Order: sequence, then C-alpha cells, then structure tokens
Amino acid sequence: MSQLAPGSQSITEERVEERYEEGDEERFSHYVPKAKLTEAQVMGTPVVALCGKVWVPTRNPERFPVCPMCKEIWESLQSGKGKGKDR
Repeated sequence: MSQLAPGSQSITEERVEERYEEGDEERFSHYVPKAKLTEAQVMGTPVVALCGKVWVPTRNPERFPVCPMCKEIWESLQSGKGKGKDR
C-alpha cells in the first residue's frame, strides 16, 4: 500500500450505474404519447410506454426517475430526426 506525500490528496471517482431489472417499471416514470396520456388520465384507460409497460397512469410522474429503457429509446428516436426521408 502506498502512502501519500504530506499535503497531497487521493481522488476517488465514484460511478453510478443505472440498471433496469425485472419489476423496476413500478419505480420509474415512463414515456408515452402526450395525447394518449391525457386520454388515459381522463378516461382511466391503459397506456403503453416506449419500453412496453402497460398501465393506467394515476401518479405524479415528476416524483420518479425516468425509465432508463424509455429514455434510451426516446434518445435513439430523436437522433434519427433530420437524416433524410428514410429515417
């Protein structure tokens, strides 16, 4: 084990990895088409998120982190904009 010289500091980098595991969909906010979300909130009908989760929205999505799978799908869809008619 090496010792630090007097007056020096050790810098440690922490990495936080988001992992999506079975059952985590209940702990996240999900991306759905805005019109579908409004309809679901008014009518009480289920919606389908980009990640495939199906549920009836009843809670404030701002209280939860965004679903990593929905976010990844949304970002991949956004990166395809403006790249010609085939995208």
